[in-house]
Amino acid sequence: MTTIARVSGRDGNNLVGGSWEPAASGETLEVKSPYTGARIGAVPNSSSVDVERAVTAAAAAFPAWAATPLKERVRPLQRFYEIVTRHSDDLAGLVALESGKTPAEALAGIQRGLEVVEFAISLPNLDRGGALDVSRGVTCEYRREPLGVVAGITPFNFPAMVPMWMFPIALVLGNAFVLKPSDKVPLSACRLGELMLEAGLAPGLFSIVHGGKAVVEALVDHPQIRALGFVGSTAVARAVHGRATALGKRALCLGGAKNHLIVAPDADEAMTVKGVVDSFTGCAGQRCMAASVLVVVGDASRFVDKIVAAANKLELGTTMGALIDPAARQRLHAAIGEAEQAGARVLLDGRAQPAPNGYEGGNWLGPTVLDDVRPEMNCAKTELFGPVLSIIHVNHLDQALSLERDSPYGNAVSIFTSSGAVARYVSERATSGMVGVNIGVPVPRDPFSFGGTKDSRFGQGDITGPGGVELWSNLKKITTKWALTSDANWMS
Repeated sequence: MTTIARVSGRDGNNLVGGSWEPAASGETLEVKSPYTGARIGAVPNSSSVDVERAVTAAAAAFPAWAATPLKERVRPLQRFYEIVTRHSDDLAGLVALESGKTPAEALAGIQRGLEVVEFAISLPNLDRGGALDVSRGVTCEYRREPLGVVAGITPFNFPAMVPMWMFPIALVLGNAFVLKPSDKVPLSACRLGELMLEAGLAPGLFSIVHGGKAVVEALVDHPQIRALGFVGSTAVARAVHGRATALGKRALCLGGAKNHLIVAPDADEAMTVKGVVDSFTGCAGQRCMAASVLVVVGDASRFVDKIVAAANKLELGTTMGALIDPAARQRLHAAIGEAEQAGARVLLDGRAQPAPNGYEGGNWLGPTVLDDVRPEMNCAKTELFGPVLSIIHVNHLDQALSLERDSPYGNAVSIFTSSGAVARYVSERATSGMVGVNIGVPVPRDPFSFGGTKDSRFGQGDITGPGGVELWSNLKKITTKWALTSDANWMS
């Protein structure tokens, strides 16, 4: 805990036109640390007035940036990569302080975000355009062009990583970017803004507007915002996508999840136990790739006691972090109690685990394992977003797959097995967008894109990799003819 305790909080402002500004109203929002419940800073509680200022500054900066050659647009991002790498430990401390992650988890998120920065920097070599003689004397080519001013709305659980999934690609493609971070974790975004300015990005190209629902709606509604990326709950993702597309905007909105881990009888014990425990307890279960439901097939039930024993060894405050706020803790306590009343057996009760010494004011819940869960129970269907694992026992692999297919969510599914045939069988039949084989958190690495299906994604494409390139740009097609030809075909 000492690493977190040494990190200081801070106050922040909106970043508009390269300058840090308070909200026009002067109102602020307090930021509290999940570890202690204490105030660690404040940011502006912005309104549509502040959004207008940021978008106006971004629109003014956009034309010169769009006209800058692609190879020159990557240079500030190259410097940003180097600066963040140098300051990654301090940034990780700030992420941990405001999100409740362990410092190791916070650092891992930053490093994953930097992989997307690397991908963005590589775009001059990856996206070379294309030209082809399609007929005698006729050439077709394409050019990738920016959209203009675009926006990203990001969640509390990855204060640095998810913004870095969006703005590096958008900026390298020639857009101006407006970030609206979660009002629960805005301080890391302020630090990212400082590092972008230090990297030499021109004023107005990267903006930050803090606040709540009013800022989200103002960004969605603003006529100069051409596209939006969103990561958060399914309910809000659906609402943002519907509102944006009704206005003719491009939007990719990633929602919630109810990820299934399927364990076959032939699974490797060590790999399975570690993979399951890491998946449902990492980041205190507050990530859309966390395991929610463990489906054990036949004799695989022998792994349950070992999973419980391994999870029981985790220590709050050292190997596992805190929940984001008191409301999350209360909601999870209620969900566990409801599952118990519905007939689930509580094999490991995180409600009984005491808070770390000196951090009693924080939002703590230990790993919790529910057994004998039935598919119709809320704990098996609803995204709880915490370190709670629901175990369902089935006799056959197809029964496990039917549970995954019946879920309205489609973010991720994993199969633990020693059989390549079983792994292929599950991979081909699963409906989720991301599939893991002996991996509890199957997050693709760039250039492979991140994105789910069904109610885990609204809009087309993915948020990183080539999907991100398509999200933040248009493809212009040019057909050219310079001279008449002696022969004729349908194209002439």
